[in-house]
Amino acid sequence: MFVLAGAAEVRLENGGGRCAGRVEVKQQGQWGTVCHYSWDKADAAVVCKQLGCGDAVEAHRNAHFGPGSGHIWMSDVECDGTESALSDCKNTGSDEEYCDHSQDAGVTCSGKGFRLVNGSTACDGRVEVQVLGTWGTLCDSHWHLLDAHVLCRHLGCGFAEAVPGGGRFGRGTGPTWRESFHCDGTEAQLGQCPVTALGASPCSHDRDAAVICSGDSGALRLVGGGSRCEGRVEIFQRGTWGRVLDDQWDVQEASVVCRQLRCGEAERAYNPPKPERGTGPVGLRGVRCAGHEPSLTLCNTSLPESALAAGIAEDVGVVCWGSRQARLVNGPGRCAGRVEIYYRGSWGTVCDEGWDLPDAAVVCQQLGCGGALEAVGSAGFGSGSGQIWLGSVSCSGAEAALWDCPAGSWGEPDCGHKEDAGVVCSEFVALRLENNDSCSGRLQVFYNGTWGSVCSNSMTPQTVSLACKELGCGDAISLDPFPTYGTLPGPAWLDRVECGERYSSFWQCPSAPWHPQSCTDLRDETHITCQGLCLLPRCPEGSLPSPDREKIRAVGGESGCWGRVEVWHRGSWGTVCDDSWDMLDAAVACRQLGCGPAVSALGGAAFGKGTGPIWLEQVECRGTEPSLQHCWARPGDSGSCRHKEDAAVNCSDATRGRPTSSRRESLLVITCIILGALLCLLLALLAGQAWSARAGRRASERAWEPFPEALYEEIGYSPALEKQGRFSIPGSYSEGSLTKMQAHYEDIEEEDGPGSAPGTHLHPQRSAEAPGAEGDAWSPPQDSTGYDDAEEVSLAHGPEDTKARKISATVKKSKLLSGGGVKQRMP
Repeated sequence: MFVLAGAAEVRLENGGGRCAGRVEVKQQGQWGTVCHYSWDKADAAVVCKQLGCGDAVEAHRNAHFGPGSGHIWMSDVECDGTESALSDCKNTGSDEEYCDHSQDAGVTCSGKGFRLVNGSTACDGRVEVQVLGTWGTLCDSHWHLLDAHVLCRHLGCGFAEAVPGGGRFGRGTGPTWRESFHCDGTEAQLGQCPVTALGASPCSHDRDAAVICSGDSGALRLVGGGSRCEGRVEIFQRGTWGRVLDDQWDVQEASVVCRQLRCGEAERAYNPPKPERGTGPVGLRGVRCAGHEPSLTLCNTSLPESALAAGIAEDVGVVCWGSRQARLVNGPGRCAGRVEIYYRGSWGTVCDEGWDLPDAAVVCQQLGCGGALEAVGSAGFGSGSGQIWLGSVSCSGAEAALWDCPAGSWGEPDCGHKEDAGVVCSEFVALRLENNDSCSGRLQVFYNGTWGSVCSNSMTPQTVSLACKELGCGDAISLDPFPTYGTLPGPAWLDRVECGERYSSFWQCPSAPWHPQSCTDLRDETHITCQGLCLLPRCPEGSLPSPDREKIRAVGGESGCWGRVEVWHRGSWGTVCDDSWDMLDAAVACRQLGCGPAVSALGGAAFGKGTGPIWLEQVECRGTEPSLQHCWARPGDSGSCRHKEDAAVNCSDATRGRPTSSRRESLLVITCIILGALLCLLLALLAGQAWSARAGRRASERAWEPFPEALYEEIGYSPALEKQGRFSIPGSYSEGSLTKMQAHYEDIEEEDGPGSAPGTHLHPQRSAEAPGAEGDAWSPPQDSTGYDDAEEVSLAHGPEDTKARKISATVKKSKLLSGGGVKQRMP
């Protein structure tokens, strides 16, 4: 072990801000990393102290913020917490033989230090915050009980009993920070709460914030619940937190716990199920309360061993009425969204029946979001799920909480989730770039219900960079001058926005107070160009930029078109929170991945938990954006989301026009069925054509047999007049044809001489000359039945008599061969 001589510079990289990231140390003029061997929270605390970033929140291992490069300057670091610099801690020096950059150490700091000053104990006093080594105060107008609860817990002082204002503990002497904390009461320390400062009014030391905590002696806390007023009971004794065990825990003991924690009356006493039981030391075993005691330690805790042996002591828990909470979800920001209430261990919605501005005003005031701009009904922020807790709410507007208003019975409203209520509050803020493409134009901010300009006075490259980050457009390229003279047509809400290196969000930057006429000249408007995406009119159709910070990938699935959504930003891969994640967001992610339409939008770490930072939360896409960076979203550095909430997608594979592997087999079966049906249809058509061709050939053959079904009968039946009528019908035989046929039968008669076999030369084609003038033609009538008609020759015309006899003789020969007068078909 050895200690480096002198204090080496240290920095944190790729963590989204100066107080979180991969630990890097400067030695011999070069930056290098620290190996994670033996790396723990004590080492991280020294780094945070050296950087003026408050307390250590977490010590990261395994290149949590991405692998570094260059040398690995330190390994096996062992700090005791008293060092002022990381280089003062014991370590083994460079260890590049056994450690590589996949094992780089990282740190997340609170970003600030906190203390209570000028109180009678260590657990009450004026609230002071250390920023970059300078201690300052907070304004009491932005300090609330939930914030105070978190600070008391953070300082090991129990819970907040009161938040006195008006300089109760004297005037501070340093700066008054404009930050406003927005805690929900469940955070482990104040540095994990969302923070805003933009547009805040200045505050004097006469209004310094303060808190009175319950203290650590006999302090209680509830862990594992959905709020600070629900969960398993723990007690602080002799410098450590311990479990409370009992075998007859009921509502009397629970009432004392709820009262001591300022959580109202007890709603339920319970024993947690096995997965939720504690594993640490036992602080209190066996307790009997009457129900009126001010604290749990004043109840009977000296029970005899025989009483404890009668039953099995288990962990105990309570649900207090004070566990009820309100929140806004599925909206574009903290102060707009669907109203939800936490009650009896689960979140539920509010029915919009009778929902109006006074009701919305109570919600906005309760959440520290100013006044109400709009009371939204008909699931304007999407339909919720689970229980609908309240309906027929009728607030006057002066109530402290929504559940203080007259309303119907809890959990029994007569409506569905398509009627979920929502609000838009005056403190809802958003950024946009107007004109040109989505990542270049006039910077505007939404405040108090209207869009207004941001003035460019005191604008710095860091401010522009954070604005681009908030817009999802990567880093800044330029602050563009606007030379046109004129007067601004609308409000200009902000001026002198001054973002320094310590800020990780545009909303944390200090500025002049909100004012609708912060500037009036068009030349003072802020016009910026961000680097996030190329100007769409200049890009090939469907193309996306390829800088590292714009990359996206799907992890954990069997193809690149389904899995956990991860984006590349500031040198490392990070996930997307599933808050408000829906099909519109998934559609944009699938488009950016180069895949087909979204099949499903998944949450709850459906493809496993990620390990890097959470870069985006509350993503709100319209569905038409080319990438997630074009969608409205909040940076994921608020600490309100965990990797168990990582978002995921299942996209169809557009590059080949087929869905992902989970659906390909069914598609193959469907394709085979379709092709088989088409083949059968083709075969049927071919068979039909073949049958038609065969029928055509038969018809053609029969066309050469004028009387194919004729039967031979005796000649000489029909009268001459009938024959004349029939032969006078115009037909298809010309005179030339008859002449040829006459010659043919003459040849037959000559051949049928004494030496010829009888019937040998019978020909299937029979005819006779028709009487009449030269040129006449004839054909058999439609109702002719065979050779009876064809072979009857008129006897009225002498010149034709010889020819008729020839035909008759031929027919008689055929009859003799067949046995006389029996009818016979022609072969």
